[in-house]
Amino acid sequence: MTVTRTRTTTGPRGRRRLQRLTLTSSITGAMVVAVDGSVLTVVQPVMQRELRASFTEVQWTSTGYLIAVASLLVFAGRLGDRFGHRRVFVVGALGFAVTSAAVGLSRSAGLVIGLRVLQGVFGALLQPATLGMLRAAYPSDRLAMPIALRTSAIGLAVAAGPLVGGALAVRMGWRSVFFLSVAPALAVGLLVLLVRAPEAGIPDVDSAQARALEARDPDRGSAGTRAPQVRTARQGHADDARGGLGLPGACLLALCLGSMVHALVELPGAGWSAAVVLAVLAAVGAGAAFVVHERRTASPLVPTGVLRSVPLVASLAVLASASAALFGTLFLGTYLLQHVLGLDPFASALRMLPLAAVMVLGAPATALLQRRFGHRRTAVPGMALLALGILLTSRLDAQSSPVTTGLSFLVVGAGFCPVMVTATAVVVREAPLGAEGVSGGLQQTAMNIGPALGVALVTMLMGLEAPAAGQGPAGGPAFTAAMGNALVVLAVSAALGALVAMRLPSREYGRR
Repeated sequence: MTVTRTRTTTGPRGRRRLQRLTLTSSITGAMVVAVDGSVLTVVQPVMQRELRASFTEVQWTSTGYLIAVASLLVFAGRLGDRFGHRRVFVVGALGFAVTSAAVGLSRSAGLVIGLRVLQGVFGALLQPATLGMLRAAYPSDRLAMPIALRTSAIGLAVAAGPLVGGALAVRMGWRSVFFLSVAPALAVGLLVLLVRAPEAGIPDVDSAQARALEARDPDRGSAGTRAPQVRTARQGHADDARGGLGLPGACLLALCLGSMVHALVELPGAGWSAAVVLAVLAAVGAGAAFVVHERRTASPLVPTGVLRSVPLVASLAVLASASAALFGTLFLGTYLLQHVLGLDPFASALRMLPLAAVMVLGAPATALLQRRFGHRRTAVPGMALLALGILLTSRLDAQSSPVTTGLSFLVVGAGFCPVMVTATAVVVREAPLGAEGVSGGLQQTAMNIGPALGVALVTMLMGLEAPAAGQGPAGGPAFTAAMGNALVVLAVSAALGALVAMRLPSREYGRR
């Protein structure tokens, strides 16, 4: 079945209504997934006790979900490019709601793990579609603010998730946190399903893209000579969308990413065991096979235009680097607050609250900075500020005051926020016509691989310097020193990410 997109005839008011619907749907979908990921860690100990599960089984409720999501994000984006992002979004939202409710009703650990894997499949369908719908609904020069609002919503969900989840778990039990996502996911899925709107499977070439064609070839600037170019471009992308889904490539990429995530998740606890080594070898082998297959096949999973875009690839690298640095810092920061400073989980969450607050408030401001200075001059200082915040965190110890710790996390958030908003905006804007979903899937993949890589890196470094860290460190001087050194390594990686951010579009691109 081939989906074509036609221009809406409802006029400016109808287009604005469609944009508001799309923005609301995208924000709600992103928040549902973010809340689900943030509340699970709060209830895992209670879940383990009530289900009489082992620690490994409880860990797989997270690991199975992560592997399913990371493995299918790019293929889910491809489905959106082929059949329309709204359709894929509806399936993902409704499926996510149903599986969330089913997890809350489950009575065994094995059933919870299986449903969490299935929930990850629907989460993979949901996430790229939120970006694909935004790209289809908004002109490219007006994408910054919608993406910034989406980022603010994610920051709010991540901050509120543990607090709300903890309160629900205390009063109503661990099952209640999984019902938290059911109502909003159902509502937004049904809303997008019932409201008639132009489908976004194959984008039209809008006036901005026509002007870009004219800029590249001024001799064909008239409307009469430009129209054939527009029709040719649209027809070319329609042909791409009618091509195969790239199933062999999707399977190879799923094996590569799934094995990689499995290795990164297992490495902190198991070390370089035989299972971890096999997972790494499987990831490398499947990745190499994927590259060879994509070069030879007539229907690649990732269109060649995606990987040929230097700004797009640089943005993906920046997102992976920044998210690795952030989540590695948060992982060690939790140990710092609870084992070094002796705080309880709720007090620890309050100490980290400035990070989430500055993300919520700073994302809209980042959109204005992009318009004023362009992507490169917004992202590079952001990466530098992130590195500075991590260095400040590395200096914290048992004598650090609430003001000092709060300021450190605030600087970390103030650096990560412009990087995430800017790099995501570049990924969405640079996405070739007909490949918005694949580009969104790659963006989400970077945001999933980065945290796993960051946590695995700092855990390995802590294991080398402070072997007792994995068994619950008491927070002595040796542990504090090892934590500081690991954070310095993360700061260096963030600084290297600033060099990669130099490849993002300049100020002139931001004004185009």
